[in-house]
Amino acid sequence: MASGWAFRKLKNKLMKTLLYFFILLGASTFAQQKYLTKTGQISFEASVPSFEEVAAKNNSVTAILNTENGEFAALVLVKAFRFKNALMEEHFNENYAESHLYPKATFKGKIKDFDFKQLKDTYKISGELTFHGVTKPINNVTIKLKNTDGNITLSSSFKLLPSDYNIKIPSIVKSKISDEVVTTIELLLVKQ
Repeated sequence: MASGWAFRKLKNKLMKTLLYFFILLGASTFAQQKYLTKTGQISFEASVPSFEEVAAKNNSVTAILNTENGEFAALVLVKAFRFKNALMEEHFNENYAESHLYPKATFKGKIKDFDFKQLKDTYKISGELTFHGVTKPINNVTIKLKNTDGNITLSSSFKLLPSDYNIKIPSIVKSKISDEVVTTIELLLVKQ
């Protein structure tokens, strides 16, 4: 009889401990402030003077910012890039980005010295960009942040090299495409 009482007491104590654990876990998860978009914009330009414009825009970037720790992640569907020229868009997807094999590009990183309570205009972000099946570090890219009616606007412009992501430019068009791709991102992150 004493062993049954001790077992029930131990069981009750274990249940209370688990309950407290889950309450604390829930509170810490709930306390994290996340800002999200599914309609962010990313564009790139790889034009050279005297030749046709090589530029595209994508209006379906998904991105999330954790304001507790400055962690940031973004996902881009490669086929969602739109060019002025449909044939250029087709060549981009089939021959360069190979979007049937690599349908998405991702970035995961952290904003250095991020403090949501004292939001500055500019920060540096570092992380890893995966595109065309290749993951490369991206270090100290300048981003601009702005509190916009309780939401966060994030913008940046930086250069990427197609060769870093194993994108081969055929010699016949190499002179018509820049070695550096200027990439611009504009996000309106909404509090969740």
